[in-house]
Amino acid sequence: MSHILVTGGSGFIGSALVKALVREGHKVRVLDDNSRGAPRRLAEVADHIEFISGDIRDAEAVTKAMKGVDEVHHLAFVNGTEYFYSAPELVLDVGVKGMINVIDTCRSEGVGRLILASSSEVYQTPPVVPTDESAPLLVPDPTNPRYSYGGGKIISELMALNYGRKFFERVLIFRPHNVYGPDMGWEHVVPQFARRVKDVADQHPAGTLPFEMQGNGLQTRSFCHVDDLVAGVLVMRDHGEHLGIYHVGTREEITIAELATRIAAHGGREIELIEKPAPAGGTERRCPDIGKLARLGYEPKVTLAQGLGPTVDWYWANEHLAPPQH
Repeated sequence: MSHILVTGGSGFIGSALVKALVREGHKVRVLDDNSRGAPRRLAEVADHIEFISGDIRDAEAVTKAMKGVDEVHHLAFVNGTEYFYSAPELVLDVGVKGMINVIDTCRSEGVGRLILASSSEVYQTPPVVPTDESAPLLVPDPTNPRYSYGGGKIISELMALNYGRKFFERVLIFRPHNVYGPDMGWEHVVPQFARRVKDVADQHPAGTLPFEMQGNGLQTRSFCHVDDLVAGVLVMRDHGEHLGIYHVGTREEITIAELATRIAAHGGREIELIEKPAPAGGTERRCPDIGKLARLGYEPKVTLAQGLGPTVDWYWANEHLAPPQH
């Protein structure tokens, strides 16, 4: 069993990974400042992990967290499309300084194994759908703040691969594709739609719900339940090759309009879509080719039909945890 540091371990994906690593018997330490993570996500394993409160941009905090570990899973980053537009400088500050600190400290502390969480945003508008790991990485317009996130992840991948080639025994990169599940945060499409459906339903107790949407709703995504994402990461950890990049997701592609329709239907309502202008820089289609990871033994098990309802229910039951809506 390994002694593993998970940065960003109280985040949505990080906490799910921490719990899975604990179940496998590993000794786990978490570094997070809880600026976007939440201690409640780790409550069930709180007695089985070591938690260090600190900012990934603080080199001293990273050094303290890495003492004595033999493997690092680096997930600390600012996610959520809202933040890409509203705080791109913060997204890049956390992303780039954090990655530099992780690389430098792994080297100074003699940690030879690194797993990096990247993103499907690194290839933005793919030339082929489903998209495999060979798609070119792209920042289509550096003046668009949206690409602060994808740009930060591209830098992180380049650093992991190029330092990994010289200074690490094993580096693995996974690219999650539209991961969802209960308590995933509030800045993503599933929780945003869940809140909006409930708010509009409260205003319109009967009849069809007028539902505003950015764009025409024909954009597609392939939503991956967090349990499948974690299973994919563990398969990669066990069987992936040094300097390997792996797409983790599902092959089940759905339009955003259909997603909204399903969320409303879960509450027993129908919606009428009202098209609003969409911000520049969105991706029309996204669906991963997961063949590379499937060949190592990965197979997603939770369909959207199975996973969406419990996720929406969590948001409807936990509105008191939500930040104020703008």
